[in-house]
Formats: sequence, C-alpha cells, structure tokens
Amino acid sequence: MIRFPIRNKPRKIKGAIIGMGSGPPERILYLKRVVTKLFRDERIEGRGDRVDEARGYAEQLINLAIQNGDRHEPTMRMADSWLLEKDLVHKLFKVFVPRYQQYSTSFTSVYRLPATYPGSGGFNAVLELKGNPYPPIIPRQRETRHLLSNVLISAANKDYHNEQKQANTRADTLTNSVQGDSINRVEEKEENSNLEENLSAVKSSESVDKSKDSASVKGPTT
Repeated sequence: MIRFPIRNKPRKIKGAIIGMGSGPPERILYLKRVVTKLFRDERIEGRGDRVDEARGYAEQLINLAIQNGDRHEPTMRMADSWLLEKDLVHKLFKVFVPRYQQYSTSFTSVYRLPATYPGSGGFNAVLELKGNPYPPIIPRQRETRHLLSNVLISAANKDYHNEQKQANTRADTLTNSVQGDSINRVEEKEENSNLEENLSAVKSSESVDKSKDSASVKGPTT
C-alpha cells in the first residue's frame, strides 16, 4: 500500500530538458537520475517541484520491492530500469526493504528551503530517505527537565506555591475566627437585651401586683 499521495497526472517540469530532445522520454530520464541520486546519497537538494515529482517514483519503487521481493521478475526489471547505477538494485532489496518493511508512514520526507532573494521566485527543497545516517534537518528538542538549573527552579516554584497556599489558609482561618467572634458578640448582646426586657417585664408585673394588694388592704373609701 502506497503511504504517500501520488498525483494522477504527471507534473510539468520546466527546464528539465536534457540534451537535444524533449518530451516524456527525457522527462523520465531526468527523474531516473534524481531517483538514482536519492538512493545513492539518501539525501539530495534540488528544485522543489522536481524533487517532489521524483519522490512519488521513489516511494512506488520501494513499495514494490517490499511487496514482491527480489525474486519477482517484473519488480526486478522495474528496479533495473529506474536505477541507472546497478549496484543500487542490491541496496534497494538488501538495505531499504529491511529498513522500511515495518514502516506505517511514507519512506521519504521533503523539507522546503528558504527562498533566495533576489532570485527567480522559486524555492529549493531537500528530499531524503527516512532512517539515513545524517543528522536531522530539524533538530530534535533537547530534554531539559532534569538539568540542575531547571530542577532548582521547579523546586523553588513548588515551595513558593506551597507558601502561598499556607498563607491563604491562615488568612481564611483568621477571617473565619473573627467572623465567629463577631457573631458570638452579637448573639450575646441579643441575649442580654432579651434578659433586660424580661427583667423589666417582671418588675412591671410585680409593681402592678403590689399596687393591687395595697388597694385591697385599704378597703373602700366613704
């Protein structure tokens, strides 16, 4: 299964005329040279449209080699036709097939290079086979979590946040205690006022009873 989108129509490559002739034969010859160079060096640089067009043919050639093996005569003829340097046929089946037979993605990668200015407006690109022995074009991010400086900074951040949480907890506790004291004082005031009202009511009732008793002792007036 091809793991790379293949164009339905061949791309028109400008300026790819080789020698005195032109047309499809010269176009195929140019692409064969690009694919041969890619299989030889495993990383090439060229015009973006040309290396991208050659990429599809390289992907299909590797895929056929993985599917059919080196004992399949049509695949061997295809490899012999596309690889102009015949020692690369051996490299295809003995190096690339074991490397890519477990791949679930494409076998190649394309990286667009910055455009040159002033220039024609076109851009170059890098086409490479995955798993090549060269350093990566896009550097991998270095793991820095376990560096001493980052460990110390991380520990300081944790201590700071813990202190902030403890300070907030103490502030909340103090606020709750103050609110509780104020509520208790209000309740005490209310209880005292209720007691005073009850005492005043008792005193008024006692004075009324005394006045009644004094009136009954004096008797009726003549």
